[in-house]
Amino acid sequence: MSELLLVVLGAAVGAPLRYLVEHAAARRGGAFPAGTLLVNVAGSFVLGLVLAASPSVRLLVGTGFCGALTTYSGFALATERLLSLRATALAVANVVANVVVCVLAVWAAVAIAN
Repeated sequence: MSELLLVVLGAAVGAPLRYLVEHAAARRGGAFPAGTLLVNVAGSFVLGLVLAASPSVRLLVGTGFCGALTTYSGFALATERLLSLRATALAVANVVANVVVCVLAVWAAVAIAN
């Protein structure tokens, strides 16, 4: 199967899933961008699981699915919005949570996969 097609197929699942998760989290309310954190942590964990997989699986799941599911731009925008609202503590918590928890998720997934 074409490498590009694998990426497109993975992204076709990851992007709508990101929308659904972020939409569901937004409906719950609250200033903290929990949906963005959730998709970033889940995507980081899944990416860690597929590191040792075949190149085709890494393209489908890693590049396609995880690439479309996770969102650095959404994380950056949510942080900027919190700062604009002068919710500095929440903005800092968002940055720390996204960086630390996503790295821990990859670490845990690699440990599980090995």
